[in-house]
Amino acid sequence: MREVPEGTLMQRAAAGLARRCALLLDRVYGAHVLLLVGAGNNGGDALFAGALLARRGAQVTALLLSPDRAHPAGLAELRRSGGLVRTRWSEKIVADLVMDGIVGIGATGGLREPAATIVGTLRARTPRPIMVAVDVPSGVDVDTGAVDGPAVRADITVTFGVLKPALVIGPAAPLAGHVELCGIGIAPQAAPALRIAGAEDVEEWWPRLSAGSEKYNRGVVGIATGSHTYPGAAVLSTAGALAGPTGMVRYAGTARAEVVRAHPSVVGSDSVAGAGRVQAWLCGSGIGTDADARTALHDVLATDLPVVLDADALTMLVDGSAADRLRDRDAPLVITPHDREFARLGGEPGRDRAAAARGLAARMNAVVLLKGDRTIVAAPDGTAWVNPTGTPELATGGTGDVLAGLLASLLAAGLPATRAAVTAAYLHGLAGRIAAERGPVTAPDVATALRDAVATIIQ
Repeated sequence: MREVPEGTLMQRAAAGLARRCALLLDRVYGAHVLLLVGAGNNGGDALFAGALLARRGAQVTALLLSPDRAHPAGLAELRRSGGLVRTRWSEKIVADLVMDGIVGIGATGGLREPAATIVGTLRARTPRPIMVAVDVPSGVDVDTGAVDGPAVRADITVTFGVLKPALVIGPAAPLAGHVELCGIGIAPQAAPALRIAGAEDVEEWWPRLSAGSEKYNRGVVGIATGSHTYPGAAVLSTAGALAGPTGMVRYAGTARAEVVRAHPSVVGSDSVAGAGRVQAWLCGSGIGTDADARTALHDVLATDLPVVLDADALTMLVDGSAADRLRDRDAPLVITPHDREFARLGGEPGRDRAAAARGLAARMNAVVLLKGDRTIVAAPDGTAWVNPTGTPELATGGTGDVLAGLLASLLAAGLPATRAAVTAAYLHGLAGRIAAERGPVTAPDVATALRDAVATIIQ
């Protein structure tokens, strides 16, 4: 393997960082750039990038938070380039742009003093300087996305080589702002901890029609959701299924009249046993937990078909024994808990949501779609995906029903369980964003926008 000369990677990182900072400034010449420099390589990246900006005429000041541990070569380069070096904070320091090189990927815990106070003071300024994080915002847990104290809230994060988990999951993800990946010429040496689907993946995976397509060979999805008490759950989950790729939707349950009224193309029946032939089932949303609901869940799980379990179906699994019985199913199973449902099935997700989802997926032999602002999809084999399209606007009643219906439709159309879950989460998140552009979001808005989301991606 060819070795990279010492310092080359840092020089490449600094060049990409300086370029991005230059694009953020109205003009580089005469701009005031403040480097917050801690110990280690992140501080070195900031110093070398600052030197490049200083050569273009920027007035660059490096504030050394650990003067005895600052990167010596980067510090010397900044001085040679005309940058100023300070070891004490002053309110008189002017900054159009602040580069966060305080700590890097090896740090733990929140920002310590005086860094926390300095960052807070800079964010409170009017006008507020642009904040650019080097690799990751300082103060976050890079492996889990947890935030245990004060942390930098960046406008832009320039990260090097590969995306870090904290940039895509957990409370840390929103702190990263816009994330730009800067290639520095090295390939990953291990399998990714997390995978992220893009629009091109979703388009590739979406089932395609052909000249021989008809309603049955496109797949038929069965929906066992809703009840007399919660007919809306049945209507919404069916709407999600209708936005999917299958050719027919069969509904089984006591909200049959409401579903058929809202969706005339749906074939309705009173029970799972009487629904007819399908290729996948969704069970749970609004079904309740009475004897009829337990019968529906039993009948769905007794099939050899892919199954999505949501909401009330998960509640009926919390005694623990059912989770072990599910391990004997050969057909794919996807569960779609939010955090409280997850806690009843597998304990609190805690700081590391991806690890928690992986653990439950292995224990239940199921794909776990852990809902949230950054939804996690974990498979029994240990792979995990994070959804990039989520939005807090989806945190409203009924939107999960729409998601579950779309997911079941994708399973019935033949997608493998993990791809179906990743695709459903991606399009559902995109639908939430589209709906949010039109006003306050409700579940029917998301169901309507889901068709637009599919049309946006599937050409």
